[in-house]
Amino acid sequence: MKTWPKSGPENTAATVEAAVARAKELGIKRVVVASNTGETARRFAGQGLEVVCVTHQVGFRGPNVDEMPPETRQEFAAQGIKVLTTTHLFRGVARGFINAHQGFDVGRIVADTLYLFGQGTKVAVEVAVMALDAGLVPYGEDIIAVGGTGRGADTALVMRPAYSGEFLKTRIHEIICKPWETGK
Repeated sequence: MKTWPKSGPENTAATVEAAVARAKELGIKRVVVASNTGETARRFAGQGLEVVCVTHQVGFRGPNVDEMPPETRQEFAAQGIKVLTTTHLFRGVARGFINAHQGFDVGRIVADTLYLFGQGTKVAVEVAVMALDAGLVPYGEDIIAVGGTGRGADTALVMRPAYSGEFLKTRIHEIICKPWETGK
């Protein structure tokens, strides 16, 4: 496992390089990458992998705000990069009740537990399951999942996601890279 001294977008190039190299070593065909504007996902284009880009849901940054420009979506469609924009696995409708009633739910507990490994780990697991739920990666197949802290990428995992309804069947086989200092 490679570790970066701290979390953040300055690790993006090295994370992409490590993820692509490990995918090739293991014969993994697909990468799921968190990328709101498309900048991080774009780095995986032309690397010989099927790329699924998972963005923030519309409204994450404010009403009707979609962080990925339409021209990026068109570019990705032309390159065969699949884009998923939907409700976050660990947010969803439960977050509305939590915010209204100052409570917590299982999704928050899972997210906070994954945060122990860093925000990028939480994000990578989340987007992998979201991509599987959307039918953008096949069930029962190992993938590379990439996430980050804020912008960019600093974490890559080898994992086999399970559907959200069977979340506990999800398996993280390997941490390819992550920051030493995890923030939060």
